[in-house]
Amino acid sequence: MRGTSFYKMTGSGNDFVVLDGRFIGPDLWPSSQVKAICDRRRGVGADGLVILTPATPDSVRMRYWNADGSLGEMCGNAALCAGRLAVHLELVPPGEFCLLTDAGTVRVRSSAGEDTAEINLPDFGLPSPFSEVPLEPGEHWMSFVTVGVPHLVVRVDDIEAVDPDTRGRYLRFHPSVGANGANVNFISPARRKGPWAIRTFERGVEGETLACGTGTVAAAVAAAYRGERSLPVAFRSRGGRSLSVRAELGQSLVSNAWLGGQGILLFRGIWEGI
Repeated sequence: MRGTSFYKMTGSGNDFVVLDGRFIGPDLWPSSQVKAICDRRRGVGADGLVILTPATPDSVRMRYWNADGSLGEMCGNAALCAGRLAVHLELVPPGEFCLLTDAGTVRVRSSAGEDTAEINLPDFGLPSPFSEVPLEPGEHWMSFVTVGVPHLVVRVDDIEAVDPDTRGRYLRFHPSVGANGANVNFISPARRKGPWAIRTFERGVEGETLACGTGTVAAAVAAAYRGERSLPVAFRSRGGRSLSVRAELGQSLVSNAWLGGQGILLFRGIWEGI
């Protein structure tokens, strides 16, 4: 068969097409091709595209594109999946290594034969209160925090009462979150004893996704900074899986932030669109 070999992966329901950069380079993947392969009706279907290329014996370059073809600086669940696949493809040995992303160097811990990984994110600034948009009924507070990419965290009473496609879309494009917009993460306490819940309207996908890794880190840090949660903490994604976050809140920075979650290889295939 002619075409491009690809790997389809999922991290808590956040799904990606991953390419082996040893055989194909980013220059062959303009935004039109990224959108085509990520299309859920006429392509493979994914929230984003990743190309993994060996850099050094203990590091791999990760390039990430959103489903709309735009470049993304970072994606937490894509990094978890990339870490798992890098070991599977023997781009790096199992254990601890580095992913080189457009948002900085991300340390990864991934063991052979497991379906989970941990990533250590670069230090980032503390959450800041966001009061430029009036709260709606059921909303308690908003915080803005950049974890590789910008996130707006909205604390709500009931996660099931949220309409991400309406409220999330409005906040994602609000001028106050910046020219490029932000991911919007709604969080609420569990109805029964257990992890808090999170739902995300993700820019670049322009809709709700089943999980958001950096959004979960942003949510955990914002809730801890507000005194509502203690780190480490877990959040239940819309996909039903839990993502764990541990970090240290300093005077001006969040440091030693680790995100743990799923990275599963679902299937391999040949894409004949390029």
